[in-house]
Amino acid sequence: MEILDCERIAKAKRAFTTRRIPTERMRKLLSPLAEPKAGDLVLARIEALGHHKSVELPSGRKAALAATDEVVLAYGNRYAPDQFEAIVPADLGPCHMVAAGGVASRALAWHDKTMSPTAIVPLGLVTNSCGRVLNVADFAVAPQPARLTPPTIVVFGTSMNSGKTTTAASLVRGLTRAGFAVGAAKVTGTGAGNDLWSMMDAGACAALDFTDASFATTYLAPIDAIVEGAQHLLHSLAATGAEIAVLEVADGLFQSETAALAKSPKFRELTGGVLFAAGDAMGAVAGCERLRELGYDVLGLSGLLTCSPLARREAGAANATVYGVKELTDPATAASIVSGILNPRLMVIAGGAQCLYQES
Repeated sequence: MEILDCERIAKAKRAFTTRRIPTERMRKLLSPLAEPKAGDLVLARIEALGHHKSVELPSGRKAALAATDEVVLAYGNRYAPDQFEAIVPADLGPCHMVAAGGVASRALAWHDKTMSPTAIVPLGLVTNSCGRVLNVADFAVAPQPARLTPPTIVVFGTSMNSGKTTTAASLVRGLTRAGFAVGAAKVTGTGAGNDLWSMMDAGACAALDFTDASFATTYLAPIDAIVEGAQHLLHSLAATGAEIAVLEVADGLFQSETAALAKSPKFRELTGGVLFAAGDAMGAVAGCERLRELGYDVLGLSGLLTCSPLARREAGAANATVYGVKELTDPATAASIVSGILNPRLMVIAGGAQCLYQES
């Protein structure tokens, strides 16, 4: 086992996925013969630049990369139809950085329009002073004793890049303008800060993601653990004073974890209503039908289709109101969207909002 001196770790570029782990806990390197697990931290050397030419730091800054740079990443599986499919390798042999947020993995396939992945050479798993491998799961936000969760809107979508984050952030902004204290969280996906920053910029009183709930990524994670993580995040948002929560679920309804999450009775119980983001009218109609079959209350449609007046018109076949960014960020419209999931005796009032929590 090699001692990891303070100067070396300070010079290494730490990725967003490692943001919850204090630098002072990174003390040693475990032998290259070790077997990595999802969430394990690894010190790696950039071998050759590919698709990702920078790494997102915990601060959100994108640090440019060059060959021979050392980086601290987290191992994880990745599912991204527009980029990579990748899995945690069985050893510390050469592999790839497959996400800008800092995910080490072995790329299996990638989109035709995506460059080959950035190649890395793992130098060892990062451990504490006792030789225990540091893992994202060991640094999740502290469990909250509260058994209550705020009324919750979930944003599902047809696919990656269908407009889910814009939909969620726009609703957060509209509800904030209406006087609500809004908590936001992304409950599945690949560790990166963009979506989190979007929620914060929109005015969320608190914003979290799955990296706060034990995961560097959620692809191939057990569905029960993902549901538990979502509940954990909701409890944490409630503890900050959030009166209503907006959750984003990554990818599309046919992606394995998203499909399982949507089918989960426990997750459905946490959900007051759904906004569905779609890139086209056909996807919008099919998605709404699927969610209703699963027992969800579809409160409206949004996403990229709202950029096209014709697509908006076609989406009328889904029998759901279509909301663009302008509508979602309007306080009166945002309040009307969520009014059905709030206790009917309570009203949004000027300068503030009140709502009842529900047992989870």
